[in-house]
Amino acid sequence: MELQNDRFLRALARQPVDRTPVWMMRQAGRYLPEYRASRADAGSFMDLCRNQELACEVTMQPLERYPLDAAILFSDILTIPDAMGLGLYFETGEGPKFRSPVRTPEAVAGLKAPDAERDLDYVMNAVRTIRRELNGRVPLIGFSGSPWTLATYMVEGASSKDFRHVKSMLYGNPDTMHQLLDTLATAVTDYLNAQIRAGAQAVQIFDTWGGVLSTPAYLEFSLRYMEQIVAGLIREHDGRRVPVILFTKNGGQWLEQIASAGSDAVGLDWTTELSDARARVGHRVALQGNLDPNVLFAKPPAIRAEVARVLDSFGPGEGHIFNLGHGISQFTDPDHVTAFMDALHELSPAYHQDS
Repeated sequence: MELQNDRFLRALARQPVDRTPVWMMRQAGRYLPEYRASRADAGSFMDLCRNQELACEVTMQPLERYPLDAAILFSDILTIPDAMGLGLYFETGEGPKFRSPVRTPEAVAGLKAPDAERDLDYVMNAVRTIRRELNGRVPLIGFSGSPWTLATYMVEGASSKDFRHVKSMLYGNPDTMHQLLDTLATAVTDYLNAQIRAGAQAVQIFDTWGGVLSTPAYLEFSLRYMEQIVAGLIREHDGRRVPVILFTKNGGQWLEQIASAGSDAVGLDWTTELSDARARVGHRVALQGNLDPNVLFAKPPAIRAEVARVLDSFGPGEGHIFNLGHGISQFTDPDHVTAFMDALHELSPAYHQDS
C-alpha cells in the first residue's frame, strides 16, 4: 500500500520535504473529548489498550482533527512488565503501579522476557487494525519504553521522585541491575520487531527516566542497552527502511553519544536548543524537537511566536521533525493545538523552499 504522505519518513532519512513534518507525544489523550468518551466505553485504561478496535479509534482521533504527518500506536510503555506478570494497575490520579515490584536478585533471576507475538498479541492486533484503517494516509509509529525506564517502574513499583530503590540496586548490586536490563533489552527488541512485522513503519524508544542518571550511569545502564536494541531491530520491511528514534528526556548533555548509537534520529526535549544540537551532531542523524507543551496554554500569537522560534533555531534544511514533547497536558484546549498546527503549516515551508 503506497503512502499518501511520507513526509515524516523522508525527514527521518534527511531527504527533502515541502514542510516540516509534525506529530505529538501523547497525541491521543485526555485533552480530546472524544478520547474521554472512548476511555469511558472501554471501562479502564488497560482495557482500552487491549481492545484493538478502541485502540485504533483513539489512535485515529487526532488525525481527524489535525493535519498530522504520522500516527502513533495507542498503547502504554509498561506492557512488557505487565506481560511478565508484575500486576500492572492504575489508580486515579496516581499513575501506574505494580503489585509485585522486582527488588531482589531472586526476583530478577525469575523474570523471563515475554513472547511478544503470544503474550502481547493485543498490541500487534492493534497495529494491524490501525494500519488497515490508515489505508496509507500517514505512517504508523510503534514504540517501547527503554530498558532503564521499564526497570525504574518495575523496581520502584510505581512512579518515583527520588528513584531510591532502583538506584540502590544500580549502585549496590550492579550485576543484578545488568541482568534485569539485559532481560528487558531482549524483550524490547522482540516487542519492537513484532510491531514492525505487524505494520509499524517507524519505531521510537522512550527513555523517560534516563535523564535522572549521572553520565557514567547513563552510558552504562541506559544507552548501552538502547544501542543493543537498535542493533537487533528489523531495519527493512515491506521494501522500505524502518527508521528508529531514540528519545532520552533531559538527555541533551549526551547528544553526541546518543547520535552514535545507531538510530536514524534523536529526539530532544525543549531544554536542548536545536541550533546547538544541530551544530553538535551535524548530519549524522535527524533531530526531532520540540515545543514546550505548556506553550499551548498561551494565546495563539504567543504559540505562533514560539513555533517560529523553534523553526528558526533548526534553520533551513532537512532532517527536522517537529514534535510536542514530552506530551500534551490533559488541560490543553484543542483549539490551541489547532493554532499550533496552523502556525507550523504556514511558517515551515519557507525553510524547505530549495528542496
